[in-house]
Amino acid sequence: MGSSTEFLNASDAASRLGVSAKALRLYEQRGLLVPVRTAAGWRTYGPEQMARAGEIVAMRALGLSLAQAKRVLGGDPRGLDAALATHQSVLEGRMLELSGMMERLRQLRDRLRRGEAPARGELVGLVTPATAGVGFELPWPWGGERFELGPARALTYIIGPLGSGKTRLAQKIAEVLPGALFLGMDRLVDGLGASARLETDAALRERVERTLAWLVEDGAVASDALTALCAGLETDWPTAVVIDMLEEGLEQASQEAVVAYLRHRGAGARPVFAMTRSNAVLDLAAVGPDEAIILCPANHSPPTLVAPYPGATGYEAVATCLATPDVRARVARPQVA
Repeated sequence: MGSSTEFLNASDAASRLGVSAKALRLYEQRGLLVPVRTAAGWRTYGPEQMARAGEIVAMRALGLSLAQAKRVLGGDPRGLDAALATHQSVLEGRMLELSGMMERLRQLRDRLRRGEAPARGELVGLVTPATAGVGFELPWPWGGERFELGPARALTYIIGPLGSGKTRLAQKIAEVLPGALFLGMDRLVDGLGASARLETDAALRERVERTLAWLVEDGAVASDALTALCAGLETDWPTAVVIDMLEEGLEQASQEAVVAYLRHRGAGARPVFAMTRSNAVLDLAAVGPDEAIILCPANHSPPTLVAPYPGATGYEAVATCLATPDVRARVARPQVA
């Protein structure tokens, strides 16, 4: 082993790959990646391990489960073609969008050369995302303050302590986004939530079965609660889905698999708003660029967007909400001198 060969610790390797150290441990646990151990037993990642990890990260971004990625790395490409076809479709959609924008630019420049000024809003349409932000008056307990949601991310977490109003905020978001679906706790009432639709809608049933298979391959445990969640996620909804307590009825492995699925749906996926208090759902070290965190403070101050790094305003409050019940109790307990 030459001295010029670079070996990274877990934190640096994860940072370079754009994932969390927790993700690297998961790849190791599933037998996809074997780090090199130092004499003291620390995990390190050299060029070979980093190249393999990069392949895993790429396949996850394409929407493959860990089990599918493991098969591809072992020489079995089944499942890869469908993922590549989906990615190709997304890229073709982007090309069409860019082509349309280029045509609008050409037309605008032609008119400028003729001395014609742009129409109102025409320039804005060329440089801002198609998904506009949404603002609305906050419901009780906030007393009508204005909240600007901004353009919806692929995945937004809604978090706050008990009694903070996060459920009312989630319901309001579903109300103001046209065509959004609110997936409430009643999805668990009959054990399947959408059992009637699953029985009568063959296309929905096929999508749910495909998603369940992906989740189980990724470590989830099949259950009525998981089926109910998938039925809601795979139902046709025009704009967004808002989920009341995503983790309800799901153990940790299933929660982690569901979040991985939501992250790896690919570009252009409809936004999901997930209310949670689980650190298996919201891993602060793994929040990506197309994810956002909305905190509902305990004192009923207006909800606020929180950046996922220590020192950011609201970060400690979010971390406390995600802590185990005994830790939350210690934090909330007054300190005695």
